[in-house]
Amino acid sequence: MRTMTTRAVACLCVLAVVLVLPLAAYGQRGRGGQGQPAVAQAPQPTGERVRVKTGHANVHMGPTTVNEVIVLAPKGTVLPVLGRRGEWLHVGLSPALRKTGLVMRWYKNEDNGWIHDSLLEIVKPDEK
Repeated sequence: MRTMTTRAVACLCVLAVVLVLPLAAYGQRGRGGQGQPAVAQAPQPTGERVRVKTGHANVHMGPTTVNEVIVLAPKGTVLPVLGRRGEWLHVGLSPALRKTGLVMRWYKNEDNGWIHDSLLEIVKPDEK
């Protein structure tokens, strides 16, 4: 009797998973997924610009040092600020940076990245 109950419960669990998974996958449409990029708007520049003040600055994929480094921006590189998160600045990357910076990994679509604010200085509006 006990084995029969256990088997019935196991069959119901399997049946529930088989029926629920396709519904969950259907609900994820349009959010990106394997083989599909997530649709996102690129952040707009804030008007603020920053300059790399150290020998080089690691430009990361996200606002932590754990995130992959996309490119090393050389000293003096001026970048537009797209936003801030704590001590990290979200900056725009120009196609020219691929030529002047040291590319750390192949990237095609990344037009922005994150740099720690200790490596940057604010560029005044009248400066170039």
